[in-house]
Amino acid sequence: MGDFKKLKVWQESIELCTRVYETTKNNSYSKDFELRGQTRKSSISISSNIAEGEESGSIKQSIRYFNIAKASCAELYTQLIIANNVKYIEKNELEELEENCKKISAMLFNLIKSRSNFENNK
Repeated sequence: MGDFKKLKVWQESIELCTRVYETTKNNSYSKDFELRGQTRKSSISISSNIAEGEESGSIKQSIRYFNIAKASCAELYTQLIIANNVKYIEKNELEELEENCKKISAMLFNLIKSRSNFENNK
């Protein structure tokens, strides 16, 4: 554990969050305050929980926060599907953001697995 900014998964999640903010600026999306706000919050939650987990001070706590970040990826993707269904974003943008979510989720899965193995072998 250490400097969360060095984690590739944290860097990827910051890029995703920035992309979500750009996406939710469009006219239709920006006027739907509830969906826009929730979409932004879930994207913020990913990077925030990764940082909190990395700096938590224990492997058990870090795994807990990484699982929350992983769940936030699923929450974000769900909200993006809704945004696509109501025509706030195009299908191609949904697919690109889905790939980002999948990549981050896979990276978190591997990080959780690695930390769990380390904890179990102490």
